[in-house]
Amino acid sequence: MKFKKHKKFFKPMNNIPRDHYHDPSNTNTEDMSDFQQNSIVDWIQKKIGGSSDVVFRTVTSSSETYTSKVTIIYIEGLVDQQLLSKMLDVLSNTETSLRNALDPVTWLSTHLPVGSLQSTDTNKLLKAILDGHAAIIVDDKSAAFTAAIAGGARRSIEEPTSQTVLRGPKEGFTEDISTNMALLRRIIRTPELQFDSLAIGEYTQTKVSVAFIKGIADPNVVKEVKKRLESINTDSILESGYIEEFIQDGVFTPFPTIMNTERPDAVAGGLLEGLVAIIVDGTPFVLLAPVSFFGFFISSEDYYQRYDIATFLRIIRFTSFFVALLLPSVFIAVTTFQQEMLPTPLLISLAAQRENTPLPAVVEALLMELTFEVIREAGVRMPRAIGPAISIVGALVLGQSAVQAGLVSAAMVIVVSFTAISNFVLPAINMAAAVRLLRFALMLLAGSLGLFGILAGLVPILVHLASLQTFGVPYLQPAAPFKSSNMKDFVFRFPWWSMRTRPAMIGDINRIRQGPKQKPNSLLTSDERNDHSDN
Repeated sequence: MKFKKHKKFFKPMNNIPRDHYHDPSNTNTEDMSDFQQNSIVDWIQKKIGGSSDVVFRTVTSSSETYTSKVTIIYIEGLVDQQLLSKMLDVLSNTETSLRNALDPVTWLSTHLPVGSLQSTDTNKLLKAILDGHAAIIVDDKSAAFTAAIAGGARRSIEEPTSQTVLRGPKEGFTEDISTNMALLRRIIRTPELQFDSLAIGEYTQTKVSVAFIKGIADPNVVKEVKKRLESINTDSILESGYIEEFIQDGVFTPFPTIMNTERPDAVAGGLLEGLVAIIVDGTPFVLLAPVSFFGFFISSEDYYQRYDIATFLRIIRFTSFFVALLLPSVFIAVTTFQQEMLPTPLLISLAAQRENTPLPAVVEALLMELTFEVIREAGVRMPRAIGPAISIVGALVLGQSAVQAGLVSAAMVIVVSFTAISNFVLPAINMAAAVRLLRFALMLLAGSLGLFGILAGLVPILVHLASLQTFGVPYLQPAAPFKSSNMKDFVFRFPWWSMRTRPAMIGDINRIRQGPKQKPNSLLTSDERNDHSDN
């Protein structure tokens, strides 16, 4: 598979040389070879000890022949307080204290109640503390450990808010990357599910994990995803949207080329079809790549409903896409330039409505669309208690008042309202946003050139879609290039027992996903039923 050369648009800020930004995998620490080991605690104190949330706890045990001092360093709020208390109890217990141990290193590895206790060099201690681990320094010279007791306040697993379903799992991703990885492990219980992690961002050191199923995902795609992630050189990654803009193929395009979702079942389904997931710490939205244009019209619920119901819902979504994109511009073109296309009674009715309207149809439509966008944004930003009130006031009071005042026609209010409702039908928010942007351009073309202007705008859009690629996959696949094997899960969703192979998107690696003769017995012919019973 060939990939287009991925262009970087990173520019150093304020003419700072690019070398100023170091490799995110390296910690910004001094070489500890210049320090004596008995000053490790002092060195950490110098680095981050001035912050009020960094805690230094020292436990000392002594006897006639041996005195041991253990220093525990952690950041308050990033550690599990219960595990920390248990660890301190063990270290301060007089019967099992370090004074009775000839080898304190072995004793710590054996007695501390933590999930993982690893010996580490001093250059990695600081990063471990910032990641929420506890650093354990024994005698300031014997050994340095990191104890995996990360915890603190976290949001519990809740139902996704942006992608709800009537039937299906109600669990959604959280902001904790380890929890998100565990949610995927609970669904895909195979050792072939792999996670490759790295840290991105000089100051944030954000954990990013690449998830894929070995033997199903194309190794070239996995390699390309890792390569693009490793090439990111920036000071901060606060959300997966940062990652999306850095690694996407289509930079200057309104259409999304990487899918984001907060549903673990959607990510698991994508992984089982050969996609690659990118999990970013600090956000519940996980990225999926590569995806095609038509993948943004598929909902997780399509696979939990009957195939005939799922097909009907997909047809509604595709229809709503064209309605949301074209309805206002077609209305403007027909009422302004091509009135002969309307039936006479409808034309007379529209003309009567617009008799006292002072604005042209295109200005009227743009005014209504912009008003709706303002109402929509206000409803999103306002507190939840008064958000619905804003929508009611905007949709009912403002719209009715505008019609009665003669500023807009009633037909235009109906067109804009139905367009907005159709836009909400699309499952992917980023695809719906692209439709909203393109709708304004098509309205301007329709207001100046009529139906010809709409066609003049649709042709470049179609050419642009055909030229897009996402990690080597054509954006319009399986329609262009045509893939007959993928038609069973395109606009029409065939029954599960008929979809024996995975979609051919990124290669032919392990395409078989179920055995033959999975059709229920009631649908088999007599000969097929006999063969099925013999097997």
